[in-house]
Amino acid sequence: MNFFFRFSKTQRKISRHNYLITILTKYFPDLSIKQLEQFEQLGSLYPHWNEQINVISRKDIDSLYLKHILHSLSIAKFTNFKSGTSVLDIGTGGGFPGIPLAILYPECHFTLVDSVGKKIKVVNEISKAIGLQNVEAIHGRAEKVKDQYDFIVSRAVTSLDQFKYWIKGKSKKIHKNYIKNGVIYLKGGDLTEEIKKSGIACKVFPINKYFEEDFFETKSIVYWKTV
Repeated sequence: MNFFFRFSKTQRKISRHNYLITILTKYFPDLSIKQLEQFEQLGSLYPHWNEQINVISRKDIDSLYLKHILHSLSIAKFTNFKSGTSVLDIGTGGGFPGIPLAILYPECHFTLVDSVGKKIKVVNEISKAIGLQNVEAIHGRAEKVKDQYDFIVSRAVTSLDQFKYWIKGKSKKIHKNYIKNGVIYLKGGDLTEEIKKSGIACKVFPINKYFEEDFFETKSIVYWKTV
């Protein structure tokens, strides 16, 4: 019985690995070997750190690649960051969407901010483990960040009306990308009332336009220019 149990467990690991390769190459066929290896490493690093510091819901850890990594990478389907682009990830938690984007865009610089020190520890440890050279992690409140960036990204860290105050004055005035500098915000559900309350002149892009998995049916990208 123990032999069959171990075999079954191994088979499940192989299955998850194959799913990773399949889902990433399905939507991002031009990934390098190094990028695939870095994404693969996340599959063992996040469960390891999550046992020590809870950065991902326990029930979601088995859906890491779908609900966290691929969700983060929807930003790369919405727009393509040019080399040298600077990105601020506010309320990054364990590194989403910042770390997956940093793997995808090694020539861009990502600053990941969170007010919880333990989560920033996870960001630093995972970035170091997979050899990311383009990530800076900051323990602190978003309002205290003084630098300016081409884009500000986040994943449902707070309401839009609150978020717009957090990012005030943090956007560079000179544009160099395909879309103008601004906020790319990942949100779920019906956003009609929240957008109305915020007073933000934004555009909403359903993520199921880019990914066909059922999880993305209610997920959207909210974009607005800030300068």
